[in-house]
Amino acid sequence: MRDGVRLDRRQTALAVVDVQERLFGAMDAEQREAMVRNLKRLGAAARRLGLPVLVTEQYPKGLGHTLPEVRDALGPVEPLPKVTFSGCAAGGFTDGLRRRATRAVVLAGLETHVCVLMTALDLLAEGFAVHVPWDATVSRTRANREAGLALLRQEGAVVTTTETVVYQLLGQADSEDFRALAPLLR
Repeated sequence: MRDGVRLDRRQTALAVVDVQERLFGAMDAEQREAMVRNLKRLGAAARRLGLPVLVTEQYPKGLGHTLPEVRDALGPVEPLPKVTFSGCAAGGFTDGLRRRATRAVVLAGLETHVCVLMTALDLLAEGFAVHVPWDATVSRTRANREAGLALLRQEGAVVTTTETVVYQLLGQADSEDFRALAPLLR
């Protein structure tokens, strides 16, 4: 098995990129609601399992802040503002991952082919394993989303699903964590 394919909750962080009010409305309408539902699932899992959570906001002065329902699901986390397309350039992003001994990052948000992709490329270059649940990302068009996912795969990111991520982090069914999170996966 390739190194970094299996998630270990003790060394995994969740990063949510630019799920902001003004950007969200421009995304593919057929996919954006499913993305929000899956971000809520990832947020609940991260909170329950004690994963570090990082959130970025692209030019919040002009594009608004993280959607309130996503912020609520992620818990108390201070978004990192940025004007670069990669979240890694946001002050404290990469340092925050290293301080927590993170080896793998579950990366979600928008847009798949721009900020998610560029953040993933920088994380991969820094030696992190990157898991992108395709159902927790979106772009303005399906073609852009598919192109972004193809590039992510090509460059070594693990393109997966929200459900696969949560089950990997849980690891077993006979636990309180599983019983608490299982209803979210039905």
